[in-house]
Amino acid sequence: MTQIYDFDETEMNGQKLSLKNYEGKVVIIVNTASKCGLAPQLKGLEKIYQTYHDQGLEVLGLPSNQFHQELETDDEANDYCQVHYGVTFPMTKRVQLNGDGSDPLFTYLKDESGHGNIKWNYTKFLIGRDGRLIHRYAPTTKPEKMVEAIKKALSVE
Repeated sequence: MTQIYDFDETEMNGQKLSLKNYEGKVVIIVNTASKCGLAPQLKGLEKIYQTYHDQGLEVLGLPSNQFHQELETDDEANDYCQVHYGVTFPMTKRVQLNGDGSDPLFTYLKDESGHGNIKWNYTKFLIGRDGRLIHRYAPTTKPEKMVEAIKKALSVE
């Protein structure tokens, strides 16, 4: 049975990020884009990360230029997220969300959710401690609307 722990990404610094590191954690995986009108959600995601990290929550941002709203380089995107939104959670190098070059993690998450292609930036996936998808959230769903589901997921051991 596939879980998110079966996937690897590449951090902004070029280091391999094994999602095995998130075993037993509740994880929010979100596709980000710095120039998107929804980018202020990064502030909400960071607040949730700071509030619940000690209880076992991780947030992982995966920038994408799939919708032509990301800055030119990974470094610019990373700096922008830190400076403008105070992001301290891990961010990866850019990924493709849809199509032939789709990142394997996103292919898995799309298949698990049953909702097909990612339609816009800031689609959010809530993953339980068992590594399985709990819920796929629409891009316009504000992170604050996820809090009850996050708290529920964190209380399950």
